[in-house]
Amino acid sequence: MFNIAIDGPSGAGKSSAAKGAAKKLGFIYVDTGALYRAVGVAALQKNIATTDKPSVTDMLGEIEISLKFENGGQKVYLNGADVSKTIRLPEASMAASDVSAIPAVRAFLFDLQKNLAKNNNCLMDGRDIGTVVLPDAQLKIFLTASPEERANRRYKELIERGTPVEYNTLLEEIIQRDYNDSHRAIAPLKPASDAIIVDSSNMTLEDVIEKIVALTKETENGQG
Repeated sequence: MFNIAIDGPSGAGKSSAAKGAAKKLGFIYVDTGALYRAVGVAALQKNIATTDKPSVTDMLGEIEISLKFENGGQKVYLNGADVSKTIRLPEASMAASDVSAIPAVRAFLFDLQKNLAKNNNCLMDGRDIGTVVLPDAQLKIFLTASPEERANRRYKELIERGTPVEYNTLLEEIIQRDYNDSHRAIAPLKPASDAIIVDSSNMTLEDVIEKIVALTKETENGQG
């Protein structure tokens, strides 16, 4: 199987770019951030503080998270309920940052991610895919953009959905999440040593998709 690992900070456009590239390549797309968001949402629904490691760990035995690929897209289910929209709310993003620092949560989701990659040509994105989950991926990309550009993209996305939000609040949350993700003890956010850095600050979504597709073809040809 050919696996592509795309890592990078929150709001860098990993999901949209990975989804578009996977469609062009005929690969399945696995948004691992969505899995962590689902765990965060589960904690919020149960009124569990997402920084309360023992309580979050105990909760894992009560939840089931699954991915379903429907109509060319990925749907996320939590205990049988479709939470694909809920996990995109700002509070879900911060909750995901908290729970992703808990070793038991990472172990809980690790096997699901590995099995998807083992059985499919897949493009998987997250924060530790190239460094921890798929260290043997044939292609590793670290997709980034400036905090200001990422906040601007998120702001436009949420406003278009009708979700009221302040740009400065989003910027502060992104900067805080960057710090949390890059300083956590378990699998901190960082480029794999053999990752290709792609800065999308001045790139359109289509530019990024074409870059991923081109890098994939170069890698496949190099191996062939």
